Amino acid sequence: MILPFAKLGTLALKTICKPIAKRIKKEAGHYPQFRYAIINFAQANHRFSTKLQRRIYGHAIDAAIRPLNEEKAVQVAAEFFGELFVFTVAGIALILEVQRSSKAEARKEALRKQELEALRQHDDDLAREIEMLKYKINEIEQNANGQGSSSFLSFRNPLAIEGRKIKGI
Repeated sequence: MILPFAKLGTLALKTICKPIAKRIKKEAGHYPQFRYAIINFAQANHRFSTKLQRRIYGHAIDAAIRPLNEEKAVQVAAEFFGELFVFTVAGIALILEVQRSSKAEARKEALRKQELEALRQHDDDLAREIEMLKYKINEIEQNANGQGSSSFLSFRNPLAIEGRKIKGI
């Protein structure tokens, strides 16, 4: 039941984030200080990824790496920040969902503990009641043994006995 809503929510999140990411990409190169910072970031990223690729393929890493031109660097950095925004929003949504799920699970566990405690209490009450009934049965048996079985099993009408006492019989 929850799975279709989760998929729908993820799709809505992506749909909302993509225009924002495009806007970040579009506006990235317009501000001079920001443009300079993202160009430096893009150049550093280019050097790192090129060295990493050269190590993976077994090529020489000490060879000169040509820097990206300004427009390409702005484009690469803007693309990176746009994707970073989408993944950040998705990561935050995932973290919030995990927290929500863990809170719901904790509430369920607390409810299970309360139910278990109530059952234990009920079980203890029943055990006390059984003990009390056993005690009463023992008391009745002792009274019956002490008085004899004839008086225990007499089925005389107690009202008739009292009536005789009143009449003086």
